Amino acid sequence: MTDLDSYKQQLREFYGSRTTYDHEEGTRHPLEAKLLLEFVPLELGQKILDVATGTGLVAIPAAEKVGSEGYVIGIDLTPEMLDQARLKLATAGLQNIELIEADAEYFNFNDSSFDVVFCCEAIVLFPDILATLQKWYRFLKPGGFVAFTCPPETAYMASLHQSIYTRVLGVSLPYILEPLGTPEKCHNLLNQAGFRDIEIKIEPSGRYRHLRDNRLSRTAININFKGNPLLSKLSQEQLNQLQVEYKAEIEKLATAQGIWEDTTKFFVRARK
Repeated sequence: MTDLDSYKQQLREFYGSRTTYDHEEGTRHPLEAKLLLEFVPLELGQKILDVATGTGLVAIPAAEKVGSEGYVIGIDLTPEMLDQARLKLATAGLQNIELIEADAEYFNFNDSSFDVVFCCEAIVLFPDILATLQKWYRFLKPGGFVAFTCPPETAYMASLHQSIYTRVLGVSLPYILEPLGTPEKCHNLLNQAGFRDIEIKIEPSGRYRHLRDNRLSRTAININFKGNPLLSKLSQEQLNQLQVEYKAEIEKLATAQGIWEDTTKFFVRARK
């Protein structure tokens, strides 16, 4: 199994284990999906693609907005997430939506197939974000919208993780939030992919977390650095040192309320 295959398998397991995703403590998944939908003017009869659709938080209300003459395709590589979406679909009784279990990085549609491509909270997970945006550009009709959310590069204690890994490994690894981590980086990648009329809204948010386990899981390490090949070569001594340093840093940040974590999101849209 390649490092990339291992990374994607861990993504499946990580998201597959989140059986209460819509209502996880301290998160705002339904609200962020709602805000992303409001960021793009949907119309009756449109065709929508929702990439990394998860539990259908964007796809299902989008299907309601485009009506029976419109159509929504949601694609996700995690079967357990799609099972949650299907349960909600059965309740909603919608007929204009299709859910596909597949790796969106390799799944193709015809050029100019969609009016809007959505991706809520997941674009940072793609191994090659520019190639992903270029593919979505092809899928869109002229004048169509791409719309996604992503965190700033400083969110989710990113600097803490980066500094620990750099100290232990002696090399700085590219962190998962870096490619789209500032408005300027979002603009640049969208421009490179051919998009225009780029608009970015910043939605500040944060939370206190009580970390019950002051350890870094192998999955967390792999996802934070997108399965970087150097991670598969970590010695047991380096892994132990990572845990020691992580625990020490977490303890420094702890308060009676918990550890403060920035969860700010960028809401990004652009046109073909």
